[in-house]
Amino acid sequence: MLIGYARVSTEDQNLDGQLDALKAAGAERVFTDKLSGKNRQRPELAKMLDQLRADDAVVVTKYDRLARTLRDLMEIVEAIREKGGGIRSLGEVIDTTTPAGRLFFHVFGSIVEFERERTVERTKEGLAAARKRGRIGGRPSALSPEARGQVRKLRDDGAKTAEIARMFKVSRSTVLRV
Repeated sequence: MLIGYARVSTEDQNLDGQLDALKAAGAERVFTDKLSGKNRQRPELAKMLDQLRADDAVVVTKYDRLARTLRDLMEIVEAIREKGGGIRSLGEVIDTTTPAGRLFFHVFGSIVEFERERTVERTKEGLAAARKRGRIGGRPSALSPEARGQVRKLRDDGAKTAEIARMFKVSRSTVLRV
C-alpha cells in the first residue's frame, strides 16, 4: 500500500500541491502535519509510523517533508524499514525499497545535509561581516534613544504603561521593554 505524508511548516502554508502530487502517485491514504520539520513531535507522522505495515511504502513529494536533518531523516527511514516498509520520494526520484535506491538515498541525504550546513555557515559569515561594518539586523527600534529616556522618566514618575504607550504611539510591550 502507498501511504502519503505531507507537511508544511506553518498554518499559513497550503498542502494542496503536495496532496495533489501524492494522490497522482497513487497514495491510498495521506497523513498531514502543519508543523516545522525541526519539531520531532509531529502527531500525524507518529500516527503514520504506528499504522505502517510490512510492504507499505511511504511516499513524499521531497525528503525534506519528512525531516530537516540527515540524522532525523535516517531515524525515520530506519523506523519505516524496521516495520518492513520503504520510502519513495517524488522530487528526488529515489525508492528505498530497492538496494540501489537505498544507496542513492544515503548519498543524496549526505549531500543535502552538507548543503544545509554550508548555507548556515555562509549566513553566519554574512551576518558577522555586516556586524563588522556596523550593520545590525532586525527591525528598527520604535523609539529613539531620547524617547526611551522620556519613557523611563514617565514610568519613574508613576505614569501608567498604557498612557505612555498611547502618548508615544507604541505598544504596551514596547514600553515594558524600555
